[in-house]
Amino acid sequence: MPEAPTIRPATRADIPHLVDWNAAMARETEARALDRAVLARGVEGVFDEPRRGFYLVAERDGAAVGSLLVTYEWSDWRCGDFWWIQSVYVVPAARRGGVFRGLYAAVRDKARAAGAVGLRLYVETENHRAQRTYAGLGMEPCHYLMYEEALPGA
Repeated sequence: MPEAPTIRPATRADIPHLVDWNAAMARETEARALDRAVLARGVEGVFDEPRRGFYLVAERDGAAVGSLLVTYEWSDWRCGDFWWIQSVYVVPAARRGGVFRGLYAAVRDKARAAGAVGLRLYVETENHRAQRTYAGLGMEPCHYLMYEEALPGA
């Protein structure tokens, strides 16, 4: 296995990668083409309003090879924040090489230090490979189903 990636906070200079990777993830997981202008504004919106969350970037040999977004959900039941892991992407050449493991460990460490009450993510029901990865890191399926309604303009 290659050496562990270096994990760092994303900066605005990473926005082109983040936009490209989010678009690639939507194509790969949902066969969906995202509006790149909207996507770019969405990525920039995280940097504009830190209360929304933050991105981490994984690097190997000085090159960015993956990223994820963390957002927050307040739990009144637990009086603390769940940290949601979203927009995970690892470039194809770096997959199965510990990149997500490194990103996840960094999120877990930051969440513990910040007093978060837990980590959550959602995964496509048919993405069994990702489900095995998450289980291997100690995550467990929960008993909730997710519902959504797209609102006009979204």
